[in-house]
Amino acid sequence: MFVRRFPSVALSGLLAAAILSSRPAVAEALQFRITEGEVENAFYQDGPVAAHLLLSSGLQPRVLAAFPAGNSGVGIWFEPATAPVQWHLENMKPLAAKDAQGRPLHGIEAAATLAAPSPLRIEDAVLGSVRVLRDYQLLRKYPSETVAQVRREGNTLSWLRSRLDGAPGYEIALTVEQGRLDGGNGKPWTLGQNGADKPLRLRLRALTGEKPLTPFAADALLTRAAGDDERSRNALRFLSYQEKFLAGSWRFDTYFGRDTLMSLRLLLPALQPAAVEDGLAAVLSRLAPDGQVAHEEDIGEFAVLRHRKENRGGDAPIYDYKMIDSDVMLAPVAAAYLLDGADGQARARAFLARKLDSGETAGAALARNFALVLGHARAFARDPSARNLVALKAGENVGEWRDSEIGLAGGRIPYDVNAILMPAALDAIARLRKAGFVAESADTASAAELASVWVRRAPPLFQVKLPATVARAEVAKYAKAQGIDAAAALASLPQSGEVAFNALSLDAQGKPIPVLNSDDGFALLFGRPDAAQLDATLAAIFRPFPAGLMTGVGMVVADAAYAGDDIQKLLGRNAYHGAVVWSWQQALMAAGLARQLQRQDLPGSTLAALRKAQQELWQVIRASRKMSTSELWSWNYVDGHYVMSPFGQGKNDADESNAAQLWSTVYLAIPAPAQAAGSGAAAPQKP
Repeated sequence: MFVRRFPSVALSGLLAAAILSSRPAVAEALQFRITEGEVENAFYQDGPVAAHLLLSSGLQPRVLAAFPAGNSGVGIWFEPATAPVQWHLENMKPLAAKDAQGRPLHGIEAAATLAAPSPLRIEDAVLGSVRVLRDYQLLRKYPSETVAQVRREGNTLSWLRSRLDGAPGYEIALTVEQGRLDGGNGKPWTLGQNGADKPLRLRLRALTGEKPLTPFAADALLTRAAGDDERSRNALRFLSYQEKFLAGSWRFDTYFGRDTLMSLRLLLPALQPAAVEDGLAAVLSRLAPDGQVAHEEDIGEFAVLRHRKENRGGDAPIYDYKMIDSDVMLAPVAAAYLLDGADGQARARAFLARKLDSGETAGAALARNFALVLGHARAFARDPSARNLVALKAGENVGEWRDSEIGLAGGRIPYDVNAILMPAALDAIARLRKAGFVAESADTASAAELASVWVRRAPPLFQVKLPATVARAEVAKYAKAQGIDAAAALASLPQSGEVAFNALSLDAQGKPIPVLNSDDGFALLFGRPDAAQLDATLAAIFRPFPAGLMTGVGMVVADAAYAGDDIQKLLGRNAYHGAVVWSWQQALMAAGLARQLQRQDLPGSTLAALRKAQQELWQVIRASRKMSTSELWSWNYVDGHYVMSPFGQGKNDADESNAAQLWSTVYLAIPAPAQAAGSGAAAPQKP
């Protein structure tokens, strides 16, 4: 990808009267629980306290608390148990305390029992940034300067320390109210029951001194049109703050640009306008000088660690700009809000005139991003070949939502960014110009002209066509390797002719990597595919896995059946972006199908195919409802059926899933087809 600096695109109409919405001064207390597999998750949010407590049972016991304040956390890990243990949380309440210097700390206190047939040995306690806790969970190591010394007082063990720069820090304490606490003097700390029928009774205390965020009250976040699913409402509230939306808990309790933008877009019908604008402002406030959208932020003690490593002081946030997809997401999302709904249209000029924390207006910040997008688009418009598409940045193996090292199967040029999001961004800029929100510039080619080239010439570069006989052989072979009955998948494939689909990515030489994928959901939401494109997309995706993406527990995001043994090993059901189900990708597909069904220019056969796909998708969405707010899940195949499996709790899973994920709450704004039928934009309902 080539990068240049281009003059800013001027925005007009910034002298509009501000449109203010009143917000309740105090958000009411929020408390809820989610149990997934062996992990009990308890959430609390009220005023300065926001905390997510995790109690992990089974053979890998753990107690951990994550705080949106400073993306901080504290946790105690135990050595592997010889027999499964079982936590039971009795209650949790907010806690306010002061450190040794009298500075405020906020967190929670919880009472729990722990049934442990054999004594449990404490492995370590880790305090500080969630980023550090994440690394410890995966790698069992953390920076030596963050070590907290344990202290025993009676039957209480506590670990506490100030932040590395002397600011208020962190504390976790464990009190044994029933059971034994042994160790010390060089011996490991061990917890044990007093009898086989007497589980440990523990009191847990977890605190952070990081600056609290400002939660939304429920009626300041969602409109009356929002669905009534309680789990989704609760998860969304816990992850939503006036300063920013959080990507997911426990592992991503802070801003992520892509997650914010896609969640805002999918939640638009259900979010209060002020909440949408706060989310957009959070993205705009973090733009790079050249208009790049920040992917993630290092804040709190992790920022302190980064600055020290680079021989700097302070705790100023450090932003990560390695991603390329969020750069081309901002314009379509902004256009959807400012142009496509009554609230956004009424508030557009006031929002564009809104001053960000830097003093820059929202409109001026958008202009910088638009200039960046236009600059990246020109080379391909002049010479529409693979070498001029937008590629991952030099030295990076990630750059879009499949941001694990193997998420693109070794590809360098992502399908979603080039075939869908870039044309959508250019079209959005053109629409905003036409509406008078963006002034025309002296570009050699207009945004609309650039969009026309990209939408016509980029998608064909990703097309994969296989002889049907080859496709059938590959599906049969892969199904056998996975222990899946191949009958339904094979029956869905043609006996002759070709099997076609869009590649996940292109390699460095521009060759398609033949992994069937779910990213055409972006095309359904942001684009206007013709009937032939829609028919081909639906045929490819909605076949039974592994001929297509559909399983009984959801739509998997990647199917490597056609890609050969090496890639199949990378993108299996234990891979973070492999043959697993991401809740938000199903929601994206559902919203996209609903959008395409509103069109008046499609033939009846295509509309029928869209309705059939919609019914099949919602069938698996309903079947997986118990995991709906989770980040992702995997599956097992047992007795001829798919069985849902929480991701991260299998011994071979590559990572861990969040119980509350921002973009998994978007079903609140996506009506199920049964409720939407015949009524246009019906209020979203429970899946």
